[in-house]
Amino acid sequence: MSRLLRFCAVICLARSFVGVCAAQDFHVPDSAVAGAESSISTTGSGKGIFYLVGPGVSRKSDIVLGEEVQLAAQDLRNAGDYLAIVCSGTCRSESFFVSASKPANLTFLVHPSRVPVALGDAVSGVAFPFDRYHNLVLAAENINFQLTAKGTSLWSRSVRTQNGVAWFRTASGKSAGPLQVVASLGDLNTPRAVQQVASDPCNLRITGQRTPKGILVQTEPIHDCAGNVVPDGTIVTFTATGAVGMGTVDAPIKQGVARAQIEVLGPTTISVASGVVMGNEIRVGAQP
Repeated sequence: MSRLLRFCAVICLARSFVGVCAAQDFHVPDSAVAGAESSISTTGSGKGIFYLVGPGVSRKSDIVLGEEVQLAAQDLRNAGDYLAIVCSGTCRSESFFVSASKPANLTFLVHPSRVPVALGDAVSGVAFPFDRYHNLVLAAENINFQLTAKGTSLWSRSVRTQNGVAWFRTASGKSAGPLQVVASLGDLNTPRAVQQVASDPCNLRITGQRTPKGILVQTEPIHDCAGNVVPDGTIVTFTATGAVGMGTVDAPIKQGVARAQIEVLGPTTISVASGVVMGNEIRVGAQP
């Protein structure tokens, strides 16, 4: 507001007035809404000059004292602080605030776009209500958040905005697939989607058998602890330990299982792991 007050002082000096800037009385709106017409009442008689300075607007017009000064909706599109100045022999200034109008748009951000299942505090979202002139609505509003997967509601909560923002954080669901996340305010609904994927493999188990080239080892179908199929491409590490030392083979999951051919002849112990998850061990005898 300091710039607006300086603007008033400049006007007074430009008009070569002597003394303190004080002038005809007038009354600014007690409350004004963005995009709505308003008015300023004045007292006295004769002609004057009216100045309006605010976010995105600077207006000058001739007025008749004692009559209302009309503020067009176009002048008040932007929410924020405004300064009204009336000059007639002397100048007087008054400030007023324009509030955002009712919400017309709901901006909604969700993080992340891809998340493992059954992970605590893994999904978060933040919503901002704006009016039709893109002003952030600072008045408290109740925003409803809802998470749905496969037609079943997993979580919902109503959150009251604070300074124009509402947010949430919650766990992901237990089933792999799309998670629908919706923020709603009255008739406004903004949907977002989060892809839920299987978590780390659980209960890894392998089997193996001798072949002419060594040992063929493979896993049983790999799932996470919630029963979701671990996606293809996930790396499984087989570790073979025998008389000649130890070696590892990395193999991607294909069609739910991972396979590897290990070229070793003597008695061998083979273990399996994926990430931090360990599986069982098997012992395969020497080549007959």
